[in-house]
Amino acid sequence: MKYLILHADGMADLACPELGGKTPLQAAATPNLDQIAQRGETGLLSLPSEAGAAGSDVTSVAVLGYDPKKYYPGPGPLEAAGLGVTVGEQDVVFRCTMVTVRGEAASGSKDRATDIKKLGPHVLMEDATAGLIETEQARELLEAVNEQLGSESIQFYPGSGHRHLMVWVGGKSRAMCLDPQPLVGRSIADALPSGDGADVLRKIMDAAFFILRDHPVNEEREQEGLKPANCLWLWGQGRAAVWPPLPERYQIAGVVVSSSDVHRGVGVCAGLDAVELPLADGNDANEFTGCVQAAAQELAKKDFVYLHAGLSDDVLHTTDVQDKVRAIERFDAQVVGPVLAALATHPAYRLLVVCDPGLAKGHGSEVPPILYALCDSAATPSAGVTKRFHEQDVNIAGTAPRDATKLMLRLFPRGV
Repeated sequence: MKYLILHADGMADLACPELGGKTPLQAAATPNLDQIAQRGETGLLSLPSEAGAAGSDVTSVAVLGYDPKKYYPGPGPLEAAGLGVTVGEQDVVFRCTMVTVRGEAASGSKDRATDIKKLGPHVLMEDATAGLIETEQARELLEAVNEQLGSESIQFYPGSGHRHLMVWVGGKSRAMCLDPQPLVGRSIADALPSGDGADVLRKIMDAAFFILRDHPVNEEREQEGLKPANCLWLWGQGRAAVWPPLPERYQIAGVVVSSSDVHRGVGVCAGLDAVELPLADGNDANEFTGCVQAAAQELAKKDFVYLHAGLSDDVLHTTDVQDKVRAIERFDAQVVGPVLAALATHPAYRLLVVCDPGLAKGHGSEVPPILYALCDSAATPSAGVTKRFHEQDVNIAGTAPRDATKLMLRLFPRGV
């Protein structure tokens, strides 16, 4: 028996007026996802209430059978595991996100980062991704910071795009540090690190700002009309995760396939082997080819594959909902269809699909749901029943949410 979890990151959402009250998943043509829904069980998943407005990394931890209240260490340590960064027991890993900040414009003054003397009340968060800066430029900037601020106790590690890491050797982990994304358009004054160890973190962020502000890479970006990566935002900290290995619990060899460092890190922490993927070339026509091919190849060697394949950052951050609809349709054709074809080459299999909101934000207290579909090779479409895989399908919306941490017991019935 082959087992595969497909984590479709960023697909779920709320109903949109631009789509006539439909969700993007509902408006998209998804024949492969609908086929899975017709053949199996569909429903909603719940996370522990303590998880709050949890991200897809928390979903990932829960779906693999770990209670986030006990095992979720924060995105920093997970990303470190995915990047292969060695972290000591007393070290603290921070997400080190490249963002764009600007001075709050006063009457008659220019709105320029050069007017900023210190990160504080008159500084606004302009972009939490530094204009989706490319990895090559971001690494050059991080190297400049590391040359001047790196030491035996403070170490910087490059990741991809705007996402990077800082390790504070023997550091403090209890400072209050916030995700930069909800701060866009607002003053950063009340969101800067506070509490135990915050003085060190603020000094690093202030010093990094002056290193980055006048760096040639950022001068070049501004000349080209791009947003400068002029600030390092520290958040998402935690210590290294130590989890009971998933392969031992279920007596099954498995791998994680993901282009996301943090989701690859979840798999590594769970005891799964990590698959190296080729760098994507940015072409929409084959954006998912590498991960799907790797998953198919690994199914021939191992009995369990956790495949995380999310919508791209530019899609998740776009204000064009039609762009998301088109991205979901590409995902269905380029990921779900080939995954079904790969599984069909094996005598028996079970497939679990999980769709969560990713970066999608709720309106007020309303938060997009997490959907799942579970089917196996022996299942056939339900006669006379029309099912689609989206948030508003009556077969999904009318069910009570299941505990996400218990789903593995349904995928692996022999699990203990």
